[in-house]
Amino acid sequence: MRLIDRYLLKQLLGPTVMATLALTGVALLSQSLSALDLMVNQRQSAGVFLEVTLLAMPQLINMVLPVAVFVAALVALNRLHTEQEIVVCFAGGMSRWRVLAPAMRLASTVAFLALLSNLFLQPLAAREMRNELFRVRTDLASTLVREGEFTEPAPGLTVYAQDIDKNGDYRNLFIHQTKADGSSTTYMADRGHIARRLGRPVLSLRDGSMQQFSKTGSLSFLSFDQYDFDLTPLANTDELVHYKPSDRWLHELFFPDLKQTWEKRNRKSLLAEGNARLSTPLYNIAFMAMAFAAIVGGGFSRLGYGRRIAVTAALAAVVRIVGFGIEAGCESSVWLNVLQYATPLGATALAFRSIFHQRASRFIDRLPRRSAPAVAAT
Repeated sequence: MRLIDRYLLKQLLGPTVMATLALTGVALLSQSLSALDLMVNQRQSAGVFLEVTLLAMPQLINMVLPVAVFVAALVALNRLHTEQEIVVCFAGGMSRWRVLAPAMRLASTVAFLALLSNLFLQPLAAREMRNELFRVRTDLASTLVREGEFTEPAPGLTVYAQDIDKNGDYRNLFIHQTKADGSSTTYMADRGHIARRLGRPVLSLRDGSMQQFSKTGSLSFLSFDQYDFDLTPLANTDELVHYKPSDRWLHELFFPDLKQTWEKRNRKSLLAEGNARLSTPLYNIAFMAMAFAAIVGGGFSRLGYGRRIAVTAALAAVVRIVGFGIEAGCESSVWLNVLQYATPLGATALAFRSIFHQRASRFIDRLPRRSAPAVAAT
């Protein structure tokens, strides 16, 4: 790679990294706000909150990468062109492709990394996050009792705890259970915590009493120092982790198991997600070409490129919104999957046409020239 190519690549690489970090930070903040429910309502630790937030990062980065490439390219190319460095490159005999090549190398590298993330990193992280969310949702300690609230973790069962200390112990517990035969049992205890007895989950109650009403109306009363309330019926569940299309590997998207009812019914959605995994990295190349067309495609201007940049930014937004719309439409029409590739490729082709439709001599003609001294007639 020549010195001028390395210089142009360096000028583009720095803003791309900074823009990616900035936009990822904003997206991560929005994701962390939605994951805050794990700490507030599900009473999970900060470690679980951080794990779920970080596992969402691959998908967030893939979403913001094209925008980061576009913004960074506009910033870097606008500075290079305003300071006439690109004009000097053309004046020195460099072709437009030579000037564009470092930017396209960077965009192609970003697209390749995004493709690897779509194929391997994103489904791996998404599966881990789905498993963690499932564990949180089925966690007895978080679903059985909520501080200061009456909860019904199962039909006929009501649980209340006045306070939950930092060790997870419940204070002033109230449990009311109604059985199918009409009998009911009420438990009250000063303290309690979730434990395991002989491999089975129990709610260990201490310093309490039990009142049982039979279906005939008779009352039984019992005081206890310790009583283990069996939680096995609540822990036994046939529910399994269900992976969404965004959680699945590429071969599972293109070759689903049609013997499964859900996969057969959602075959088009799986196919749309698979084609989206392969086509979305192309937007990095398309947006880099559009940014280059916004600066170079219209020639040099001493008044700046604000209008052209605004128009190109609007077109880039339209292209990406159209891409999202096509991806959603592919869930009902399989033939629309072709448009998932045609949209970024078409935007790239139009940007190249804008870049190469005029000759580089127009840039040279805009350079200031000194008039030749007059030669006296002899």
